[in-house]
Amino acid sequence: MRPSRMLPALVAVAAISLLPSPAVAAPVPTVAVTRAGLDPSLVAGRGASVNFLEQEAERARTTGTVIGPDRTAYTLPAEASGRSAVRLTPGQYVEFTLPKAANALTVRYSIPDAPDGGGLTAPLAVKAGNTTRTMTLTSQYSWLYNQYPFSNDPKAGLLHPDWWLAECACVPAETTPTPVISKPFRPSHFYDEERLLLGRTFAAGEKVRLTASSAVPWTVIDLLDSELAGLPYVNLIAANVLAFGADPTGRRDSAPAFDKAIAFARKARLKVYVPPGVFQVNRHILVDDVTIEGAGNWYTIIKGREVALSSPAPDGSVHTGVGFYGKDAADGGSRNVHLSGFAIQGDVRERIDTDQVNAIGGAMSDSSVKGLHIRHTKVGLWFDGPMTGTRVENNIIVDQIADGLNFHTGVTKSVARNNFIRNSGDDALAMWSEKTTNAGNTFDRNTVQTPVLANGIAIYGGRDITVSNNLIADPIREGSAIHAGSRFGAEPFTGTLKINNNTTVRAGTLDLNWNIGLGAIWLYALDKSIGATVEVTGDHYLDSTYNAIMLVSEWSVKDLYSITDVHFKNIRIDGAGTSVLSARVAGGASFENVDARNVGAVGVNNCGSFGFTPAGSEFTVTDRGGNDGGWLAPWMLPNTITCDDRPPVVAPPAPSPW
Repeated sequence: MRPSRMLPALVAVAAISLLPSPAVAAPVPTVAVTRAGLDPSLVAGRGASVNFLEQEAERARTTGTVIGPDRTAYTLPAEASGRSAVRLTPGQYVEFTLPKAANALTVRYSIPDAPDGGGLTAPLAVKAGNTTRTMTLTSQYSWLYNQYPFSNDPKAGLLHPDWWLAECACVPAETTPTPVISKPFRPSHFYDEERLLLGRTFAAGEKVRLTASSAVPWTVIDLLDSELAGLPYVNLIAANVLAFGADPTGRRDSAPAFDKAIAFARKARLKVYVPPGVFQVNRHILVDDVTIEGAGNWYTIIKGREVALSSPAPDGSVHTGVGFYGKDAADGGSRNVHLSGFAIQGDVRERIDTDQVNAIGGAMSDSSVKGLHIRHTKVGLWFDGPMTGTRVENNIIVDQIADGLNFHTGVTKSVARNNFIRNSGDDALAMWSEKTTNAGNTFDRNTVQTPVLANGIAIYGGRDITVSNNLIADPIREGSAIHAGSRFGAEPFTGTLKINNNTTVRAGTLDLNWNIGLGAIWLYALDKSIGATVEVTGDHYLDSTYNAIMLVSEWSVKDLYSITDVHFKNIRIDGAGTSVLSARVAGGASFENVDARNVGAVGVNNCGSFGFTPAGSEFTVTDRGGNDGGWLAPWMLPNTITCDDRPPVVAPPAPSPW
């Protein structure tokens, strides 16, 4: 989602340099598999079930130095999984011990940008057992700068000098003397990923050593994913794209061959099969009533360049690129589309909101997208409805310029389940009811890590929506882990919004525009009130930087809108730097069996709508019993004003078994 301009902060935020944060000595190495940077037992039953095991570099053996932990936006540690990583200079290494047999690796890393932007490339030596291979790292798809919608130029001046700026607590164009803004300004989106098939299987206990080259002054390694990739899938009774002229070497454009194979398959009532290889596709492939299967996302790679259009398209696009698109909803949309078992690699390096350069797009009803690996597109999957009955399952979506997935405009009875999203450039998973209401949709058992901007999961309006069993970790800025907002022109919330059995980790970020902490879960009434029933049940909020829960409105509409009929039940809060609840809106919420420990400040920050009348806050807290940990004292009920937006932050201890 596109970020809105928020209430100005009252104090300035210092500009951040490009340098990694001060390093500390590497820890004693352990063979540690983590999920979201934690012991997997702490997040059991939440998030996606994936084929790989994740290991954090800061827990491995290294001759480099650990950077972090640090959650300060625009720094390398803040965008790292678990909020720490390892910095290597040339010749230094980080060495992992394989926890299980593996023949495939994914490395999440960062290397510097070129002085004028555009990125660098550098080799990384990957030694597995006694075999050394080379992985090519690049920063061509990372390092964004400046204000929204960002720039690739580290030397650029402000994109919007007429916008209020937190760094100077001013509007630069209206300020005399004009404030000096350090460059590069607001660097972000530092990390990228690279995958490597090792050529054979290495046993559990064998070492994988990553050694930095001298091509760049430093290499930061965040984590290693290792897995045992199965054999390529083969379908002999299908329309094989090779028979229609597709080039598996990637040298020639294979888009016409895909079109021919799809046309033949529809007439013959066959599936389309894309065998192992790299296939160059530099435009959209239109799909309707067709099944396209690859050999598996490690083996079938559909890769394309971003291509500038000679004139803008009717939808405003100025580029095209690789993607599989359903027909426009205005033309009836597509149906019965099933895509599975391949990778899509785009070439998107800048954010242009009008560009349709997404991996999956258009309208697809009664369809499925399963087992894809998507990277370097603008959005992984952006569906423009009305459409219904689509399932998005078991995909890996990484390194996006904007959203991971968005159900946009009248998407109904659709599900995103068991997807893994890391390093999105905006909301990782979103439902946006713009103009037409979304209804009956579910986000279930997904894992979201390190969304660079905005939220892990965001719901903008809609009817009878469910968000369940998800794991969301390490949101960076201008958002948090779970969000429900009446904003961006969305239709109102109606029916029941169910937010059940999710776990958030290291969320509750500092909003740099407001200069206050958000909640791991936050509800925001900006365009209108939120009056639908909101049921939050069974969630766990772990190690929140600021608040666990926040309900808020914009200052300019604080006397117009409210948030009501919100119910929290059976919640665990293990660590909040400030409060369990921050209420900055009129309305109310109930709490039952909400247990909290390691809370840094007062349990309830109740500002209401800031009327501060003798009658108390405009926000009512209802205690339904069983709220343990001392955070909800009787004297706070029902609406005692306890307003302190900026108390000292007390970093909680690491989460532990309850």
